[in-house]
Amino acid sequence: MTANHDQIKFAYWVPNVSGGLVISKLEQRTGWDIDYNRRLAQIAEQAGFDYALSQIRFTAGYGAEFQHEPVAFSHALLAATTKLKVIAALLPGPWNPAVAAKQIATISQLTEGRVAVNIVSGWFRGEFTAIGEPWLDHDERYRRSEEFIRSLRGIWTQDSFTFRGDFYRFSDYTLKPKPAQPLPEIFQGGSSRAARDMAARVSDWYFTNGNSVDEIKKQVDDIRAKARANNHSVRIGVNAFAIARDSEVEARSVLNEIIAKADPEAVNAFGHEVKNAGKASPEGQGNWAKSSFEDLVQYNDGFKTNLIGTPEQIAERIIALKKIGVDLVLLGFLHFQEEVEYFGRRVIPLVRALEADAARHVQAAE
Repeated sequence: MTANHDQIKFAYWVPNVSGGLVISKLEQRTGWDIDYNRRLAQIAEQAGFDYALSQIRFTAGYGAEFQHEPVAFSHALLAATTKLKVIAALLPGPWNPAVAAKQIATISQLTEGRVAVNIVSGWFRGEFTAIGEPWLDHDERYRRSEEFIRSLRGIWTQDSFTFRGDFYRFSDYTLKPKPAQPLPEIFQGGSSRAARDMAARVSDWYFTNGNSVDEIKKQVDDIRAKARANNHSVRIGVNAFAIARDSEVEARSVLNEIIAKADPEAVNAFGHEVKNAGKASPEGQGNWAKSSFEDLVQYNDGFKTNLIGTPEQIAERIIALKKIGVDLVLLGFLHFQEEVEYFGRRVIPLVRALEADAARHVQAAE
């Protein structure tokens, strides 16, 4: 089937950080090195994935002992592929928007515009302390991120760019060459009010943690309503940890084993850190506010999205997400190379068939 803008998109987390995507002592046949990741990117591209998202971490913790820098790593993956878009994570504070704008513009020129960015506002206070960066209050971090995004977009679209913010200032700055067209897409994450409000003003894409269809719909409706009020358009991506197996019993068995072999100390430490970050918001909630121990075994609440079962069950659940306004599913896996290949071979074709069937029904009703 030819690509269609109305089709739901698929992305995967790049394992450029060691330890995989679950805090478990269960064996994960996933490597964090460049050779493993180059091959994974090629498999994902062939499997029908649209995006890959690199991770940003500066310090070890919760199994992530080794961490590759995401911009350079993303460029290496782009050099190994021809169609896949790679989203490089950027953390305001360590990154200055002038440097980031120039890095990404150059990579965009070198890769025919296949690079994007994910602006991470920060959740790990210890990381900022370790590298000597000030730790801002919750909403201040999002205010800084919004200025960062406005600066990026201004540098990429204007000559003699001038900006006067509380965190960043530019005076008659012109970047040449600018990125290839279309401009790099700007993603962001979060579930707090400040995160949703920022997305509704400036971001192209909003990532939310995994959750039930009903809970995700509440966020989608809220963001879209706020974006319309701002004369802005934002697309929605949802985190999910996929366990696709030939039987539901087998898939559930894998999930149970991941949780049974979780590292309690690391899971609880991670939970303490992220829940404190959320509690610092004015409404006292964030991405992980209602996450249980079992949920926290997967960094982004990916189990909650319930893409666990047979290919047919997973495809139907993805269509359910699409029906409430989700535009992209961001996936983690236990054994990335083999499971990305399986997902592309067994799940994505079912999703495309269901989408085509729904489109025929709409046409017949018109």
